[in-house]
Amino acid sequence: MHRPSINLQLPFSHSFSQYSNLKNRTLSAKSEETPVQLEQAQLLKKVVDAIKDLVQDCNFDCNDSGIALQAMDNSHVALVSMMLKSESFSPFRCDRNIALGINLTSLQKVLRCAQNEDILTLKAEDAPDVVNMVFESADSDRLSEYDIKLMDIDQEHLGIPDTEYAATINMPSSEFQRICRDLTALSESVSIECTKEGVKFACNGDIGSGAVTLRSHTDVEKPDRNVEINLSEPVALTFSLKYLVNFCKASGLSDSVRLCLSNEVPLLVEYALSNNSYLRFYLAPKIGDEE
Repeated sequence: MHRPSINLQLPFSHSFSQYSNLKNRTLSAKSEETPVQLEQAQLLKKVVDAIKDLVQDCNFDCNDSGIALQAMDNSHVALVSMMLKSESFSPFRCDRNIALGINLTSLQKVLRCAQNEDILTLKAEDAPDVVNMVFESADSDRLSEYDIKLMDIDQEHLGIPDTEYAATINMPSSEFQRICRDLTALSESVSIECTKEGVKFACNGDIGSGAVTLRSHTDVEKPDRNVEINLSEPVALTFSLKYLVNFCKASGLSDSVRLCLSNEVPLLVEYALSNNSYLRFYLAPKIGDEE
């Protein structure tokens, strides 16, 4: 299978290509199956729904810490990184590191067979050809079982460095989704500007222009509406709305979203999950004629 280039053609100097390349390692598991169990199948369903339009084939890397995923879109403009910590599963056992190469469209088709409240059990053997998925109804004796064929995906990992961002915005995920959807009716791009006055989302298009400004806000009675802005220096960057709208499909996973920005580095959009798990998206900013 074609290995994606890591020399990314991103429209700015500090791109993903500057992250250190870490070769993906697949270690053989013990001959017995490696089972993990999610108490609710809807978690994995929502994760797959959120990323399937960005990447088609990817490795689910399993180790004793949990299940991780990292992949870039075909344009090398966006990167998705997921971590489901072992604490999210009960039980969780992974004897050796193992990579499960899966087509996300195929995975989504199988996950649609599960009810949201079903208990999901994943199993894989040593050098597996398939991953076994069992859906167990939480309120009946119904049990369904499926095998998904695995793929041999030769995939490079990017070592994403810790970054001290100039601006960090915590806001309701539904509000971010609404802003992106509203502005995409006017333009293909959005400018995100963070100053001491707040954060401004603005766009210009053929039919006109639009802008939404948010300021830090705390509501004791309704904390899910809080907006928190931390700023060390002003930041103004432009991004593709098409990608941001795709990222917002993860809104059902978390009530809040965190946006992290610094000049000339990818935007981080993070949805925090339970047990310190997360779903993160990185998006390269536009520059020059692309804005």
